[in-house]
Amino acid sequence: MRTIWIITQRELQTFFDSLIAYILLVAFLGFSGFFTWLYGSDVFFVGQASLQSFFSIAYWTLFFFIPALTMRMLAEEKRAGTIELLLTKAVTDRQLVIGKFLACLLLIVIALLFTLPYYFTINSLGEVDHGAIWCGYLGLILMSAVYISIGVFTSSTTNNQIVAFLGALFIGLFFHIIFDVLASSFTGTMGEVFSTLSLSTHYESLTRGVIDTKDLIYFFSLIVLGIVLSEVSLSKRNLV
Repeated sequence: MRTIWIITQRELQTFFDSLIAYILLVAFLGFSGFFTWLYGSDVFFVGQASLQSFFSIAYWTLFFFIPALTMRMLAEEKRAGTIELLLTKAVTDRQLVIGKFLACLLLIVIALLFTLPYYFTINSLGEVDHGAIWCGYLGLILMSAVYISIGVFTSSTTNNQIVAFLGALFIGLFFHIIFDVLASSFTGTMGEVFSTLSLSTHYESLTRGVIDTKDLIYFFSLIVLGIVLSEVSLSKRNLV
């Protein structure tokens, strides 16, 4: 566990040293703040003490931001040849993957912490459903964790950051949009299957304040799958 934490700290420090963290924070807060408070279906337009507009905006903003964060994680290490150096210092493939995963997840959590003033502002405007808001934040963290695991996996398969970025977007697109579209296009068993595979189905359930075991199983299954596939992808370097 100590090795994983060291890797996490190292990667998180890299984010801040290279300005990536600052760019993410400014861009995420800028987009979410503008569309939550000033434009379109903002909280004042809706006329309710709710952060549903923020959760809807963050759902899309993080979908595009996360692949940009994860694309360099392993691809850059492989391109520069530093990954072999890392993995010869008593660091296992699993520790490296989990460390990188946690660093990115912590950065997303930090970004979400900066949006807590939204919650306090809404709370001062009227009666709010506190459970729905905190479940919405939980949904954003779990959704981010899923896309981070996907991004780390695509980054582990190539040494080209652009390929890793596009690969993460392509795979994420299925969970973000395509399965939902297919669910509405089919009826019966097929419709239920696609609805179950759709990330938006489980995310929207959480933003309504409902914590269902099947939603948690869905998120954690995808997270574990992404981490395991990343580990398997890295292990194949020994076969080449």
